[in-house]
Amino acid sequence: MKTKKIILVGAGWAPFHNKLKKLCQEIADEKGLEFEEKIEDWMFLKRFGEKDELGGTDIPQIFVEYEGGEIVHVMTKVPLSAEGNPNYTKAKEIILSKIK
Repeated sequence: MKTKKIILVGAGWAPFHNKLKKLCQEIADEKGLEFEEKIEDWMFLKRFGEKDELGGTDIPQIFVEYEGGEIVHVMTKVPLSAEGNPNYTKAKEIILSKIK
């Protein structure tokens, strides 16, 4: 199954949204994939997203869609460095690991 697109579900008010959007767009461009941004698409998150212990969802979340239509959750929270800072290099590695 080949990757078709990267999907970011977020909101302008969500932490790291703009940085993750830029990262997803860069990866999509590098890999020749589509990029889709969904703003506060709670129905999409309810269906495909990672949920907390109460069944709620958080944003931003990143997904990949494969050519057969399968959608796979990739990441909800930006990984942190040992110092507690956002680690976008690790985030990129996680996204790339799901691309086929």
